[in-house]
Amino acid sequence: MDIPSINTRYLFFTGKGGVGKTSLSCATAIALSDAGRRVLIVSTDPASNLDEVLGANLSGIPTSIPEVPGLFALNIDPEASAHAYRERMVAPYRGILPPAAIASMEEQFSGACTVEIAAFDEFSALLGDPEKTQDFDHVIFDTAPTGHTLRLLSLPSAWNGFIESSTGGASCLGPLAGLEKQRSLYAATVEQLADAQQTTVVLVSRPETSALREADRTSGELAELGISNQVLAINGLFQAELDHDAIADAMTRRANAALKSMPDRLANLPRQVTPLMPLGMVGIAALRSLINPNAYAAPANPTVANPPELPSFNSLLNDLEKGGHGVIMTMGKGGVGKTTVAAAIAVALAQRGHPVLLSTTDPAAHVAVTIENPVPNLSVSRIDPVAEVERYRQEIVEKAGKNLDASGLAMLEEDLRSPCTEEIAVFRAFAKTVEAGKNAFVVLDTAPTGHTILLLDAAEAYHREVMRVQGDMPEAVRQLLPRLRDPAYTRVIITTLAEATPVHEAERLQQDLARAGIKPFAWVINQSLLASGTHNPLLSERGRYEIPFIRKVAEELSPRCALIPWLAEPPIGAKGLAGIMQT
Repeated sequence: MDIPSINTRYLFFTGKGGVGKTSLSCATAIALSDAGRRVLIVSTDPASNLDEVLGANLSGIPTSIPEVPGLFALNIDPEASAHAYRERMVAPYRGILPPAAIASMEEQFSGACTVEIAAFDEFSALLGDPEKTQDFDHVIFDTAPTGHTLRLLSLPSAWNGFIESSTGGASCLGPLAGLEKQRSLYAATVEQLADAQQTTVVLVSRPETSALREADRTSGELAELGISNQVLAINGLFQAELDHDAIADAMTRRANAALKSMPDRLANLPRQVTPLMPLGMVGIAALRSLINPNAYAAPANPTVANPPELPSFNSLLNDLEKGGHGVIMTMGKGGVGKTTVAAAIAVALAQRGHPVLLSTTDPAAHVAVTIENPVPNLSVSRIDPVAEVERYRQEIVEKAGKNLDASGLAMLEEDLRSPCTEEIAVFRAFAKTVEAGKNAFVVLDTAPTGHTILLLDAAEAYHREVMRVQGDMPEAVRQLLPRLRDPAYTRVIITTLAEATPVHEAERLQQDLARAGIKPFAWVINQSLLASGTHNPLLSERGRYEIPFIRKVAEELSPRCALIPWLAEPPIGAKGLAGIMQT
């Protein structure tokens, strides 16, 4: 492994889910420890698998890793911190506010924003207060996926603006309440992140166009926050001599094309490259093989076991078609291919003669790129979150603000600065889209989380209680929650990869949906090397690594699954999407 030259005390690994942040951060920590340094590695990811990777039972205090002298690790438990934060903020109102108001508050404190704030409290104590880590030469942060991390980093300036502009007292019932006492610590944290003499940010990406595009966006947003000491880590690069193995040849060509077209900002960064490894990066021995790839020799004649018997993707399409109409929502973490799966479903149903609307909230609008050309019976739309938030704010201020005095209006405007506003605004916006499922198929890419569903439910109950919206609610919005919870009307497809992090994150998503009263219709395991038919020794061995994760999905998490192989033809345009439909 090409470990970057480490000249700073703090290292901050970031990237979208599943790119290998934990593997690279742990391997870097081991390499530094082997060089005689005392190292602390910290995970701030709510779905952390640091325990599993290092083979140790971790807690919120530094724990030594027996096989690596000088290496210590800890997990920040944002869920536990969020629970304590939630109780601290809600408890004073119990018995004072109506039950609907308490339910609204509790659900606001159940979402990602609260988890982020709670994790950031712990994170700030480690980064913003050097005395907390004075016994270590290096502190490495294995962070959560890109969007989560960027929100953590941008929150302090947003909170400062919130506190400084508050003129009507702390009326916000959301997680932004009570932050003033933390301002100095947050300021020190951001200052530390922006200090190039103290902190290096490692942008982790796969050698794929979409992952590199995401890394470039991350790089720019970090730079805007003043964090410019960046290193690019290309993880999982596969390079093979052309040997007439269609999968190996295609993977090599795609990686080379992605790297060649890398955005200039990334291309100009210092770079480290890690090859694709044939085994999962779990355990110290595996991580040491990542540091020294020559220490691992792939078997000459690998035996690839057959995957568990799963229905074909075409069979899943047949089941979806039986409803004749309704909403199909593809859900999953970034990078697992939910946009591709949504496009494949929409195109297939349209080609079978059904009217289909494919809609997305994806800011990059990748759906249109995936489909390329118009398809009969298929229309594509996009919900613009920025426009919807502004529309929602204006609507609430016009309806609820006209009878308020200056103080009351200021309090309302504070409420509308809550991070939850965008969730509700976007969710309300596609109520009309969901309504179209009465007479056609509606396929939603980037669907709402279970928390968003519950948040809207609780918030609307509270609004009705205090007559904020005076009962003036469009019929499409009134019917939205019942429709999403009706399995005959709405079918949720969870998309994942046969790897540890994507499966664990998808499992959390399913639990979140269960809280909202929604049971997924099916899971789709995407881009399986095991099912690809490759004969390349390294890729075949890598395919074997997928087996336990495929079994976990099929035998524990979902009674209905489909497996999509890694395809030599990229799943873009009619030809590429047809390849998925034929599996």
